[in-house]
Amino acid sequence: MNLNTAVLTDEVCVYWDLPEDADQQDRYVIMCDGDVIGETTKTHYTVGNLAPETTVTIYVQRLSGEQLKEEGCIEVTTAAVKRRIDVTKAPYGAVGDGKTMNRKALQMALDACGPDEEVYFPAGVYLTGGLFVHSNTQIYLEEGALLQGSEDPKDYLPKIHSRFEGVERECYQSLLTLGEVDHEGDYNCVNVLIYGHGKILGGGKSLMEGTIDLEKELLKAELSALGDKMQEYEKAETIPGRARGRLIQMGNCQNVRLTGLEMGKGASWNIHMIYSDRILTDHCKIVSRDIWNGDGWDPDSSTNCTIFATEFYTGDDSVAVKSGKNPEGNVINRPTEHIRIFDCLCSFGHGLAIGSEMSGGISDVRIWDCDIEHSAYGVQIKGTPKRGAYVRDVHVSNCILPRILFVSVPYNDDGEGSKVPPVFANCSYRNIVLTSMFLQEQEDVMVPCNPIELRGFEGEDYYIDNVSLSDITIKQPVVPADGKLTEMWFDDGITGGYGAILFKRSKHIRLDRIFIE
Repeated sequence: MNLNTAVLTDEVCVYWDLPEDADQQDRYVIMCDGDVIGETTKTHYTVGNLAPETTVTIYVQRLSGEQLKEEGCIEVTTAAVKRRIDVTKAPYGAVGDGKTMNRKALQMALDACGPDEEVYFPAGVYLTGGLFVHSNTQIYLEEGALLQGSEDPKDYLPKIHSRFEGVERECYQSLLTLGEVDHEGDYNCVNVLIYGHGKILGGGKSLMEGTIDLEKELLKAELSALGDKMQEYEKAETIPGRARGRLIQMGNCQNVRLTGLEMGKGASWNIHMIYSDRILTDHCKIVSRDIWNGDGWDPDSSTNCTIFATEFYTGDDSVAVKSGKNPEGNVINRPTEHIRIFDCLCSFGHGLAIGSEMSGGISDVRIWDCDIEHSAYGVQIKGTPKRGAYVRDVHVSNCILPRILFVSVPYNDDGEGSKVPPVFANCSYRNIVLTSMFLQEQEDVMVPCNPIELRGFEGEDYYIDNVSLSDITIKQPVVPADGKLTEMWFDDGITGGYGAILFKRSKHIRLDRIFIE
C-alpha cells in the first residue's frame, strides 16, 4: 500500500487509495511504533496525541476477514510549533466585532508571516475584503473565529488575472487569493496550511448579486451589442457573472492543505485551484446553497488534488473537475489528472461532476466511499460537442448515488469548437447503489429518475466508449412516462423487476451483476 500523510504539530493523518480488489467488508488495522492503536473501514486514519517534531512509524494492514491482503509502512515527523502572529495584537489591531473592516490589518499580518510563524485568529468575526496569501504561510482559526467576507464587490478590487468557466480573464479578487494564474509559468505559491476549528465565509448571495449588477453597468455597451448572440448564453447574467471572485482561489500553487474548517458562501465557486498541484482538503464542511454557480471544490487544469472526509451543502456541483474551455482550453492544453475524492457526503447540491469544461483533458479520477444520495445528478460526466479533448479513466466504487450520467449539455457553449470530437472512455462503476430518486433543489424533494443514462453526442464518432458497470444495485426503478428507451441492456445477472437504463451512441458497455430491488 502506498501511504500518504499530512501532519500538524500533534497529529498525523494517513490516507491511501482504495485497493482495486477491495471488498466493502475489508478493514484496516492501524499501528504506530509497533502498537495497534485502532482500526477502520475507511481509507484514512488520524493518529493524534503526538508531540511536536516527533518521528513515528505508522503501519496499515488490510484485512479481509482474518486474511492479510496487503500492508504499508511510512515514517513521518510531526510539525514544529510556530510563533503565532495574533491578528488582534499590535501592530495589526484587527477587531473581531463583525463590523470593523479589517482588510488592511489582516493583509499586514499575512504579509509579515514568515516560514516559522502562523497567522492566528482568536474567536471573533473578522470582516474583510480580498486578501493575498504568499508561500510558506500558515493560518490558524480558533474555534469561534470567522473570517467573514464583505458583501460589497468594491472590497475585492482591483481585479486580478483568473480563470472562470474555462477561460482566462480578469475577475474580482477572491476572499483569499493564493498565487498568480500563469498557464506558462511554474508554481509561484507553495507550502500553505490553512486549518483550525473556525470558519471562512464569503459575502454570499448579496456579494454575488452586487458583483453582477456592477459588471452589468460596466459592460452595458458590450452586452447590448451582442443582440441575438445572447441566446448562446445560459442567462443574461452569464457574461457579467464570469467576473465574480471565488472564496479561495489558488493559481499556480503547490502543496496546499485546508483542514478542519467550515468554508463557503463565495460569490461563485468556493475552492478553485488553477494550474496547481498537490492540493489537499480534508475534514471540512463546504456550504453555498442559494448561490448561482456555488460549486464546492473545483480542480481546474490541476494535478494530484485530493479531498476526503468532507461534507457538501452546495448551490451547484459539490465537486467539479475541469480543464478549460474551447478554444482556449485546447490551446493551453493543460489536463487535470490524479484526482481523489473519498469518504465525502453531499447533503445538498448537484453532486460530483466531471466537466463541462474539459478541453485540456481529464484523466485518472477515482471516487469511492461517498454518500451522494441527496443530490441532483449523482456522478455526472458532461461536456458539449465543441469541447474536444477527453474524459477517461474515471473509476467510482462503493458509493450511493441517485444516478449515473454521461450527458451532452447545452450551456456555456459559446466559443469556436474543437476540430475533433470529445472522447468519454474507459470508465468503471463498481459496488454502487442507485436510488433512482434525484434531488429537485427548488422544492428540496426527491423525485424519480432513470438510474443510468449514458448518452453520447450526436454526430459521427461522438461515442461513449468502454464503460463497465458491475455489482450495481438499483432501487425503486422507474420507466420514463413516454416509454421511449433507445435500448434496454440487461445481462443475466439481473434478478427480478425492470429498470430504466438508457444508452445512446454508446459502445463497449459492460454490465455485470446488476440487481433490481
